[in-house]
Amino acid sequence: MIIQRYQLYVERTDASRNMARFYAMSIEPNLFGEACLTRRWGRIGTRGQIMMQHFEREKDAVILFLDLLRQKCGKGYGTVSHSWQSGR
Repeated sequence: MIIQRYQLYVERTDASRNMARFYAMSIEPNLFGEACLTRRWGRIGTRGQIMMQHFEREKDAVILFLDLLRQKCGKGYGTVSHSWQSGR
């Protein structure tokens, strides 16, 4: 049983290198009550690729989620600020 829902969406862009990537993760329960870590990544504007991992314990999924978050932040990925979020 999932105690808390985890979601993340980050992007990395660099116009000089023609780079526009996204990375998204979420932890949600599957039909059997296991924690399912779903990851999507690719070029912004595309569907990208998807990978799903199932865990018997939510704790194991959260540990991997946080580890992947640290890796992505270390590579320059960051959260996206949209004008509708900031009230502009």
